[in-house]
Amino acid sequence: MKLSVRQREYWKRNLRVTALLLTLWFVVTFVVSYFARELSAVTLFGLPLGFYMGAQGAPLVYLAIIWCYARYMNRLDDEYGVGDGHGES
Repeated sequence: MKLSVRQREYWKRNLRVTALLLTLWFVVTFVVSYFARELSAVTLFGLPLGFYMGAQGAPLVYLAIIWCYARYMNRLDDEYGVGDGHGES
């Protein structure tokens, strides 16, 4: 199946934002965890930063990632005229 130029642009933009958000997810999940001991020297709201990121910070970042992806994809779908028609009148 051959994709049109417009479809290739759509998928290129989709993959770009997906890669960016997955990179952010990887950093929050693995890099921050790897440096948890070093981060424990810094306190946030009276708790070591490593503990805070594991208990509250990382889940909040995950929610933000989901929200950003959904918002971006809704706009992209509207721009390219694809999706479930939620933006149509």
